[in-house]
Amino acid sequence: MASDKLKQMQKVARQVEALSESPLYAFRQENQYKAVVGEGNLDAAVMFIGEAPGENEAEMGRPFVGASGRVLSEMLEQIGLERDDVYITNVVKDRPPNNRDPSPEEIALYTPFLLQQIEIIQPKVIATLGRFAMDFILLQFNIPLGGGKISELHGKPIAAQTEFGDVTVIPLYHPAVALYNRNQRKTLEEDFQVLRRHI
Repeated sequence: MASDKLKQMQKVARQVEALSESPLYAFRQENQYKAVVGEGNLDAAVMFIGEAPGENEAEMGRPFVGASGRVLSEMLEQIGLERDDVYITNVVKDRPPNNRDPSPEEIALYTPFLLQQIEIIQPKVIATLGRFAMDFILLQFNIPLGGGKISELHGKPIAAQTEFGDVTVIPLYHPAVALYNRNQRKTLEEDFQVLRRHI
């Protein structure tokens, strides 16, 4: 089973790397960046989904490796998990210039890859990191709360239906908020405790 999942995920990675029709592909080539497909446990109960890779991520080809990644690792540690226990990815797999928001066209191009990843891993919990990823996932699963404010939905478990069964979506603030605001770090810690109860 694990080898099947690995083959499927490797196929997704090859398709993302060859996605020359993406407007971000040329930017990747010009800067010698890497596509950031995702990493972690393919049998993970928890799947973290962010928006798009930043510069550090694009240079290394790994999600959440900069300052935000350190915060994410610390939060995981507080609930008894390591990065290797979970799967981490983004909606968009290439870095947008100047860390701008991805365009609707870019999102549409990368969406099938994320949906395949969710299908491969079949997590019990999808934890979205930031407003953008939250909006995307709520829309994908036809959850009526889509378009709601992250300030109201963070840390609240939301039931969702998938082809492989029930999933709990837990919106979380992006780990970057904890770098600039001590109160937000406390909120993030509390929300991770909610996450722990659903694993």
